[in-house]
Amino acid sequence: MMYDYSKSSHTVYNHRYHIVWITKYRYKVLTHELKKRVRELIAQVCEEMCIKIINGVVSSDHIHLFVEIPPSVKVSEFVQKAKGRSSKKIQEEFPSLRKTYWGRHFWARGYFSSTSGNVTDDMINEYINRHSDAHQPQSTENIRLE
Repeated sequence: MMYDYSKSSHTVYNHRYHIVWITKYRYKVLTHELKKRVRELIAQVCEEMCIKIINGVVSSDHIHLFVEIPPSVKVSEFVQKAKGRSSKKIQEEFPSLRKTYWGRHFWARGYFSSTSGNVTDDMINEYINRHSDAHQPQSTENIRLE
């Protein structure tokens, strides 16, 4: 099998992760405008941390990401930064969420993570692409809105 390896100054790698996290209480609060803003914020974090988004989907109550993370970045640090920034910003920008999420926690604690070695890249992409009502990405972030 031929891989498209990534390179940094002293490293060649192929570290791909399927990462999922959910809204607190699994409430279906991610409406169209919220989904677009969450996608932008996740893309910003990825760019800052040199993380490549391979595929992803923002659903009404959870996020799926298939990302390539450099060896110098801990998966937990990426998730913490992506969830933290998106939670803070969307609660500031969408005040109607304050009634639902009064404790300042928008995302549930924890997340799911699997490397693509446990399942193939094709299996992860097929799973994400089969998401109901998912539309093709309209931007370079490769994250669709469901």
